[in-house]
Amino acid sequence: MPVLTIHDQPLPYAAQLPERPAGAVELVVIHCTELPDLATARIYGEKAWYDSGVGHSGHYYIDRDGAVYRYVPGTRVANHVRGHNANSIGIELVNLGRYPHWWDSGQQTMTEPYTPAQIAALRALLAQLRHDFPKLRYIAGHEDLDTVRMPASDDPTREVARKLDPGPLFPWTEVLAGSGLERIDSPRALTHP
Repeated sequence: MPVLTIHDQPLPYAAQLPERPAGAVELVVIHCTELPDLATARIYGEKAWYDSGVGHSGHYYIDRDGAVYRYVPGTRVANHVRGHNANSIGIELVNLGRYPHWWDSGQQTMTEPYTPAQIAALRALLAQLRHDFPKLRYIAGHEDLDTVRMPASDDPTREVARKLDPGPLFPWTEVLAGSGLERIDSPRALTHP
């Protein structure tokens, strides 16, 4: 595993997010940004979506070159996946996904592969998180936990998945190898809110 350098760049509202003990974290959720670059993902993460002044963000972001950024400490609850925030850490991989036509019924294929540098950095980060969060034992994709379907933006009579990340090009076998984590592929597989 490569030596892991984490660049701390807390979001402006990070200190407002609820605190939790390290022992509360049992799950890592893998996301892709579905945006063109890290700078755009940062702008999106800084946006306040709630009256409390906080927004949506993963804890960690991994750029295409393998650089790792921490936007929210793991001992804070970030808003990254419906119903599973309290016990999870969100990791965002910079990737186009379906950008910019997220919910267009004709644009549901994700075609950008994840880079070898991203996957190597992700594996190193997972090893570090297993050390820092002793009860961490599960991993899931965003698409595994948020299975909501919604009307397509181009044709409301058709439905598309709200979330498809990390998508079919994510190398689950490589990421899981030696990680000590069990993949959860259904929201019913977890008993926690």
